[in-house]
Amino acid sequence: MKTNPKSEIRNPKSIVVAPSLLSADFRNLEEQIRFVEKGGADWLHLDIMDGHFVPNITFGPMLVKTVRSISQLPLDTHLMVEKPERFIEAFKQAGSDILTVHIETCPHLHRTIQQIKSLGMKAGVSLNPSTPTHSLDEIIEDVDLILVMTVNPGFGGQKFIPSMLKKVEEIRSMMTSAEQFLEVDGGVDVTIVAELMKAGANVLVAGKAIFSQKDITRAVKILKNITSKNT
Repeated sequence: MKTNPKSEIRNPKSIVVAPSLLSADFRNLEEQIRFVEKGGADWLHLDIMDGHFVPNITFGPMLVKTVRSISQLPLDTHLMVEKPERFIEAFKQAGSDILTVHIETCPHLHRTIQQIKSLGMKAGVSLNPSTPTHSLDEIIEDVDLILVMTVNPGFGGQKFIPSMLKKVEEIRSMMTSAEQFLEVDGGVDVTIVAELMKAGANVLVAGKAIFSQKDITRAVKILKNITSKNT
């Protein structure tokens, strides 16, 4: 199978739209990926859940490897798992470009971030809705990406928690480099995109808002149009 040259992870000068494959129809995964590529998706987001840290089980490195064989878009892999350091190399080998771990699961977070970077991936850290922003104080200068969960993680299709807008704004004010990404995931749809951008988010993960639509390509294009109008 021929694929396009691998896309670069560009500096965050424009808003990134990252469809979450958790909401895709896995019976037709390649077709679904082609639809979002055609719509102008920037990254593909993959949620890895272990049934311990979050109350759901999704998929692992084998599925990431399959997605890599289909698409050369950057793979944004989000580990919602206990002891994520055990799996870092496996996801690198599977083709992940960005690997995000949860601050709540990493007692030695600095070491874990350095481990991710040493393998050539971008390193991210994620916060659950109830985790305070000050927990980032000692790590924020070391990460490439911060992911704010705007729902309680575990299941797709949940409603956006309005108070997370303030949290996004607070984290943006804490960030030390224009090269860093501020990502949001959970309940992201056309009704909240402009407010998230205003708060400082520059990576938007959307699942149900894209894959539940009859025209998936058009759904991505609509999100992209909104981001371009509000940039």
